[in-house]
Amino acid sequence: MSVDCIVVGSGMLGMLTARALHNEGLSVTILERGEAGREASWAGGGILSPLIPWQYPDSVSELVVWSQRYYPSLVEELRTQTGINPEWVRSGLLFLNTRLDSDISQWADRFSCIVRSLDPVQVRQHEPELVAADGDSVLLPDVAQIRNPLFCTALSRSIRMQGINVLEQTEVTGLTVQSGRIQGVQTNRGDFPAARVVIASGAWSPLLMQYAGLALEIEPVRGQMIMFETMPGLLRHITMSGDHYLIPRQNGLVLAGSTLEYEGYNKVTTESARKMLIEKAVDLVPALAAYPVIKHWAGLRPGTATGVPYIGEHPQITGLYVNSGHFRNGVVMAPASAQLLVDGLLKRDSFTRFEPYAL
Repeated sequence: MSVDCIVVGSGMLGMLTARALHNEGLSVTILERGEAGREASWAGGGILSPLIPWQYPDSVSELVVWSQRYYPSLVEELRTQTGINPEWVRSGLLFLNTRLDSDISQWADRFSCIVRSLDPVQVRQHEPELVAADGDSVLLPDVAQIRNPLFCTALSRSIRMQGINVLEQTEVTGLTVQSGRIQGVQTNRGDFPAARVVIASGAWSPLLMQYAGLALEIEPVRGQMIMFETMPGLLRHITMSGDHYLIPRQNGLVLAGSTLEYEGYNKVTTESARKMLIEKAVDLVPALAAYPVIKHWAGLRPGTATGVPYIGEHPQITGLYVNSGHFRNGVVMAPASAQLLVDGLLKRDSFTRFEPYAL
């Protein structure tokens, strides 16, 4: 049976896009090659901010800020609807040994973000278990986090409760195009007709877009993380030091990440990464040495050169859309990306320009 729209991929981006389309009155089916919400959306840390936000193009910040403002109401809506609490927590984001310079100040002014400079004494007051800072640090006090596995579970339950059909273990093997228009997709379970198709398959999106003659500059980037089981309150803020970070959960779990590895579609964890992540974490918070590492996992991010995602319609095939390439910031950009995609699909204005994200 034909539907108005097929969404290929059931990560956060795919599910939020399907949800937004459904809320506009369109019939939607999601096709998922594996299990819903179990790839990069599940594997990430759930930080609702880029790791170094002022270093990204403004087109990334536009999506980030819109999503940050929308997340509290979205999480509450999902909690009320499904009974699952994704644990949105405003924990703040602390950048150790970072000077509040003009680039940071100008970025904060452009996007109305609160930024505070902390001296080493103030850092110790905020986080007594951190090693002493060498110089000033920067705090973004309004940055929040979510438990992204809980968010994915709640979102999956929500869209099913709304009547959106989610077909797991359904791998797309081709696209059906006629006279420059999308007609549907071909899968290992047969053909699915639709007048619109949205590819939201993360690191696998370029493989699907090859069927449409378009080379998306997206590649899989493996990220490995570990999880310590600690006492609640050991660490209060998301903490960045160089390329590594710690994320404290309300229940005392502390996540440490992450690696950036260009190993193709390989999600195998490595002992060398585990040792390195433990070492970096203990260097930051020596007390972590007394707590066990209870989990070690990896995910594949859809990497792009600039971090700016592809959101929009195929330039030659009407009705074929892409929502992918969010690299390390898929969780924080997902709600805004879904809204922008839907606004473009419905041919109406959105909260920002479409051009920076065009295919």
